[in-house]
Amino acid sequence: MSAVAGISASRKAAFDILMAVERGKAHSDALLRGKAVSVLSLADRNLTTTLVLGVLRWQIRLDAEIRKLLKKPNAKLDAEVLIALRLGALQLLHLERIPAHAAIGESVELAKQAGHRFAAGMVNAVLRGIARGGAAHLEVPQGTADELALAEAHPSWMVERWAEFYGLDAARAICRHAQVRRPVSVRVEDADAEAEVVRDGILLGPGELLTAARTVISGDVTATAAFQAGRVRIQDEGSQFIGELAACAGRGVGPNPKRIVDLCAAPGGKTLILAERNPEAQIVACESNARRLEELRERVAPYAGRIECRLADAAELEEGSAFDVALADVPCSGTGTLGRNPEIRHRLRLEDLARHAERQRAILRAALRAVRPGGCVVYSTCSLEPEENEQVVAGVLAENRNVRQISAAAGIASLLDRGILRHTCAERLAKCVTPEGALRLLPGVFQTDGFFAALIERIA
Repeated sequence: MSAVAGISASRKAAFDILMAVERGKAHSDALLRGKAVSVLSLADRNLTTTLVLGVLRWQIRLDAEIRKLLKKPNAKLDAEVLIALRLGALQLLHLERIPAHAAIGESVELAKQAGHRFAAGMVNAVLRGIARGGAAHLEVPQGTADELALAEAHPSWMVERWAEFYGLDAARAICRHAQVRRPVSVRVEDADAEAEVVRDGILLGPGELLTAARTVISGDVTATAAFQAGRVRIQDEGSQFIGELAACAGRGVGPNPKRIVDLCAAPGGKTLILAERNPEAQIVACESNARRLEELRERVAPYAGRIECRLADAAELEEGSAFDVALADVPCSGTGTLGRNPEIRHRLRLEDLARHAERQRAILRAALRAVRPGGCVVYSTCSLEPEENEQVVAGVLAENRNVRQISAAAGIASLLDRGILRHTCAERLAKCVTPEGALRLLPGVFQTDGFFAALIERIA
């Protein structure tokens, strides 16, 4: 995307992506990996990503600052005007290297070219007011959940819940984790793939949890041949850990698993870990969306002889399938991923949790039906909400006398013994096991997304 009269390519791309997100057309993560961004220079891609994620992360706080300077603070603004204002305010308050005249001038031009020339004067005046006030606007005491929510630009209802469930300090850590751009986590197939990436000029560092994980310190890993061939893949280290936990689950209750089912497999990162760690196993990877199924099939193609990709509703898996292990990494609210998917905080409503939980219980029931007696189900989410985690597990366990929960500590010990888990994190990880035996990874404890996992054995 080339620059448009008076607007840089990066700001125009960021504006277009934010408009698409505002209209609910797509997620920012997918749009930032799309063609409109990939054709930009590396510098413009980086600035586009910074602008998009920055606006979405700080939107609540930016809007508060903007409205303080409107003549009518409660006035309804057109989406294009509001996004131009948010982009300008973000640059003025958070991006020190961008000159104020560029942030203000291009935001005014964005509003004009979006068909709102009448609003140009207002955009200019508001942003100049913010520039005069500076970043001091963002200094807010953090003695209560409400003050924390405003300071860290999260919905009050989310922060109040986290403070109630996990304590105010943990809630603060969760919020702050979501507001900072983290290094990209990757998984490397083998030493040769890693060496190839390094030869291409990518500087890698060790992972925090897993010996197979790496962090990208510098360079564009997506431009390497190893990445394009699928030998290096981007995957949050917390997500990798859940895959590793599921891959070793069968060993806790019997011999190495021979039949594994991944009930909600797309996009396939955890499915690949299941295949890598269990070379003798046959794996069924289920996905209910035809388009995502084709993407999944393409991604796991190197294991086509051992992975069957099946168009199937996870909640309707038939009884008697006799799998040794089932991974139920269920669709959820995603509140553990707000750092990577910041728009979730603007879309999610409290009442959505009950709807998610109903579906999650149905999938967990199906997973338990699908495994043989002695088989193991790993139930996981990237949610921080008890309604989707502990309450789902407790509710399904209460219905079924033929199942029991296994402590995740056994899985952690197995990963440590096999050299998959780094010894340096084992003690902190053990503290993430709940009294019921589930694993709860809160953002801020490690530099990962937030995850929940429970291991359940079918005993009859």
